[in-house]
Amino acid sequence: MFPKTIWERERGMVAGRIVVERAGGKSTVTKCFSKYPLKFIIPNKVAPSKTDAVWIYSLTYGGGIVSVVFRIQALVVSQVYKSLGSKCSQQFLKATVGVDALLAVIPDPVTCFSTARYRQKQVFRVLSNSSLVLVDWFTSGRHENGERWNFDIYNSTNNIILGDDQPVFLDTVLVEKGSITTISERMLDYQVIAMVVLLGPKLKQIQCRVQENVKKMMSEELNMHFTCLSGHAKSNGHCFSKPSLVASCSRFGPEDIGVVVRVAATTTESVYKFLQSQLACLETLIGVLPYRGTC
Repeated sequence: MFPKTIWERERGMVAGRIVVERAGGKSTVTKCFSKYPLKFIIPNKVAPSKTDAVWIYSLTYGGGIVSVVFRIQALVVSQVYKSLGSKCSQQFLKATVGVDALLAVIPDPVTCFSTARYRQKQVFRVLSNSSLVLVDWFTSGRHENGERWNFDIYNSTNNIILGDDQPVFLDTVLVEKGSITTISERMLDYQVIAMVVLLGPKLKQIQCRVQENVKKMMSEELNMHFTCLSGHAKSNGHCFSKPSLVASCSRFGPEDIGVVVRVAATTTESVYKFLQSQLACLETLIGVLPYRGTC
């Protein structure tokens, strides 16, 4: 059990809880609870019937988060509205992944409106034979409205705890409006920041594949750069420019049980394509190609 925090003490809290268990030889939702404006949708026909997976979609009426407190056990939202005064939109997700189970948290990106203030914390408790896929990402804002890095604060914390109390992954991303330089100046031309975590025995092959793909992709980018600098590039009117997508990959945890991938990109579409490509092998586990139809 977690001690009560500001997330739980705040009046007007919105809560939701879902439990998925094995029943009759198949994964089944055995408990589902949510309070307005939070709602869970559990469709029956997302994946083929032979795939033992439960798909859960979370939504909030109105399509986003205003300045209230959330505590849920599901996916994150995609939009954070303008803050009301000094209030900050907050969301807390807690998940426990059981024996030989797989949890895949694969949301669309968080998009903060101008002046928005947003904090989220996600805590995952896993076992040595649990598996977890976590995608956590955000964009610079509503480009069609001319908003690029115009929010006040974005703060996302992800913690993975092994067993009762062994932290294996503690990560925080903080992007905050500053008085000396703007967020846009610090981000240069990059408009999307993403993180992908792959952990557990069911994901070993995917981990190796993603590591090799990221290594190959960035090696090709660096080779282009050095070739251009050395004067061997063909004369085609331009030289090396900043990559539209950069990625890094590293292992973490005891016996390297996890892999974390970090991405920065100039467009949301390029990250959708990256995620769809790198997570394609998940289709055999969850029954559907992640992020299909989004790029």
